[in-house]
Amino acid sequence: MKIEILGMGCPKCKKLFDATRQAVAESGIEATIEKVEDINTISGYGVLMTPALVVDGVVKSSGKVLSVKEILKTFQVMS
Repeated sequence: MKIEILGMGCPKCKKLFDATRQAVAESGIEATIEKVEDINTISGYGVLMTPALVVDGVVKSSGKVLSVKEILKTFQVMS
């Protein structure tokens, strides 16, 4: 699974990155987590508000910091 956190490095982006790392650890899934700060890449996803969570190329959330529990739900939907 490839997970991307889209954002320019703001505190909310960092919180989403940390929560995503925790969710991956709790779930036991194999995933790579990448921070994406390039504006062209971010806009390529159609994201207007950051932070955004992208799982395997699909935008799951934008404009808010998801909780660990909410992130875990995005993984379950994909299974």
